[in-house]
Amino acid sequence: MTLLPVRFADVDHAGIVYYPRFFHFFHLCFEDLWRARLGGAAYAELLDRDRVGFPAVRAECDFRGPLRFGDTAEVSLAIARLGGKSIDFRYQVWRVAAPEAADPGRRARLHCADGRVVTAVVDLARFVAIPTPATVSALLADLVDPALAAG
Repeated sequence: MTLLPVRFADVDHAGIVYYPRFFHFFHLCFEDLWRARLGGAAYAELLDRDRVGFPAVRAECDFRGPLRFGDTAEVSLAIARLGGKSIDFRYQVWRVAAPEAADPGRRARLHCADGRVVTAVVDLARFVAIPTPATVSALLADLVDPALAAG
């Protein structure tokens, strides 16, 4: 799980998070996954040293509720399918409740988005799909939720 403050640069003229920013939030959660499991420079090392990358080949998002400047977004990640050459990441975004807020109805915990990003597993030197390395599969195995693959 990643907690992200909604910053002024994240919102549009209507005062809500501009829809492409949700994909940025997903990627920040994705990076935090590697940091939490392998250390601060782990994702960069995977890209630079091991030359394994995860480019998005499909991305979608269902928007459920607004996030506004000053809110805190809670982004969680699960895996619907850990495939031979791809990974189906699923994300949920919630607005964190702020009970001390002057307007508790607006600041209550709220489900804001459900996202999906399917990534290929790629050899960055040749930019071709490769089998998911065993080390990556082992690192992510506990995040696989078979119930997500059905839905």
